[in-house]
Amino acid sequence: MGKLPKTIRSKILLSTAAVTAIITTITVSVCFSLFQSFLRRNQLQSAEYSLQIFSENVSSAMENILNFNQWCCSNMDIGRYLEAFRSLEQMPSISSGNSGLRITALNAYDRLKEEYRNTYSHEYLTRVIIIPANQHNYLQISDTSSAATSRSIEKLCKENFFQVLLASASGMETGLMEDPLALGGGQILPVVRPIRSPYSSQVVGWSYLSVSERIFLDFLEAFPLEPDSRLYIHIGNHTYHQQGNHLQEASFSFQILSDLSRQAVSQDSLVHRIKTDNGKRRIMVTCPLEPDSWSVSLILSEKAYQAQSQAYFALIAGIALTVCLMGLILYILLNRIINRPVQKILEKITAISLGDFARDPSIEWQDELGLIGRGINQMSENVVMLMDKKVEDEKQKKDLEYQILQSQINPHFLYNTLNSIKWMATIQNATGIAEMTTALARLMKNVSKGTTAQITLEEELALVKDYFLIQKYRYGGNISIEYLIGDPGLYQCLIHRFTLQPIIENALFHGIEPKGCAGKVTIRAEAVNRDNALPILQILVTDNGIGMSQETIDKVLNGNTQTSADFFRHVGISNVNQRIKYDFGEEYGITIQSCPGEYTTMAITLPLQKLLPPKTCTGS
Repeated sequence: MGKLPKTIRSKILLSTAAVTAIITTITVSVCFSLFQSFLRRNQLQSAEYSLQIFSENVSSAMENILNFNQWCCSNMDIGRYLEAFRSLEQMPSISSGNSGLRITALNAYDRLKEEYRNTYSHEYLTRVIIIPANQHNYLQISDTSSAATSRSIEKLCKENFFQVLLASASGMETGLMEDPLALGGGQILPVVRPIRSPYSSQVVGWSYLSVSERIFLDFLEAFPLEPDSRLYIHIGNHTYHQQGNHLQEASFSFQILSDLSRQAVSQDSLVHRIKTDNGKRRIMVTCPLEPDSWSVSLILSEKAYQAQSQAYFALIAGIALTVCLMGLILYILLNRIINRPVQKILEKITAISLGDFARDPSIEWQDELGLIGRGINQMSENVVMLMDKKVEDEKQKKDLEYQILQSQINPHFLYNTLNSIKWMATIQNATGIAEMTTALARLMKNVSKGTTAQITLEEELALVKDYFLIQKYRYGGNISIEYLIGDPGLYQCLIHRFTLQPIIENALFHGIEPKGCAGKVTIRAEAVNRDNALPILQILVTDNGIGMSQETIDKVLNGNTQTSADFFRHVGISNVNQRIKYDFGEEYGITIQSCPGEYTTMAITLPLQKLLPPKTCTGS
């Protein structure tokens, strides 16, 4: 398994190459998919548009011809002519004395010729014949040099296609065929329709129209047909494709692979992916023609599609090359922006490790790496300062050791002195001095030896008793203290060292002393159970002094007042309150309730914690 690069340059190169490859892959894939879809859709839409133009042109011309044919079958002049001449063997002459029949024939022919010329698609009508029931007195308009004879008309009426078309609904289902009346041949589309009498529903004749194949060929001249594409015209059950200047009937068989008609623009168009007889897969677009049984199909050119695909492939290759060049430029920029500054920083760190702590301004650029450089320079200067300070500290070490030794001697000297005073007072029978000296000695001993943050309530009350004893001699016995401990087990609850002393001091100096008369302090401790919470230890210290205003209470809790006690000047009520909150949270601490001139009660709230009994070891 290969290892990942460790240097920044290698990581930048790998990251840039990976990002470039991902972007290139995504871009090429998306572009290829979009271009393929766009190219195929464009080819389909272009083919469909060309087919629709061809279809509209052919359909419009055929509709015009069919309208003319419908006119021939419904015109009153032609109807009267056929009704009048259906039983005559030949056309009457001027001298025959029957001028009315001749006028009827001339009127019918003039109207037919006029309507023929008004039909803008008449150029595709090679022949128009109105045939009476007697098959002799016919009217004919032809663009050919030879006209039909009576014998040829009789032959025409006996042709199989004539009878088939006459019996069909549309009259033109046989497809293209050689013109049976033209000397030079040529393919036509015959149209035969019966003409009924204007006075009854009886058939009195027929209309025969021969539509030239040029109705398709003329519009195919402008059709953009690629060499390898094929266009097929479907007329009924016959299929034709262009072969030179003629339409030739062709076999049209294929296998439909999938329906792509949803990609067509028009709802009438059909698009299929097919498999031809030779096994090739192609796309075929089919559009309807008028009449309804006609349609035109175009098999799209694959060579044109491949040629345009190559152009798109060249464009995609250009895009991929552009992305790769952008990735190379990005690598060069990242190397210049990141790698070179990092190399300079590494050189500076190496210099520092070798003992060169001089400041290097060249690594302090105006960017994030410049912040690192300034930090390294600042760090090197700090190292120099720390080293100088270390040397200075070593010089002062011996002096500090001597001062510590001297500070350890002073408390022992004070204990011995107080003990001597106590024994002298005892010998001289001065019990007050002995008690006061003993209390002071114990108090000073607790102050000097205390190291733990928390002690038991019993130990804290012992310290309070010593302190109160000293203050009692000071006030001449005019003060008293009472301890109300509800449960003896509370003596083993933990409390911060020197929690009660500052409160007792505040009660004596700021509550009872200003009152100028005897005073009393009461200490009450009890356990309080709370709903859905841990039980608490609550200690209430109440004095009957002068009380406090709310402003004074706020100052006491905020530490804005100073105690005048000699031994505990730095341990105030605010200090005690903050210690409790820091250790146990904002829900614990000291609250003060006071009535000016009557009393002050300070409530201390602590979590109920008891001192665990020491473990005993047993052996066999």
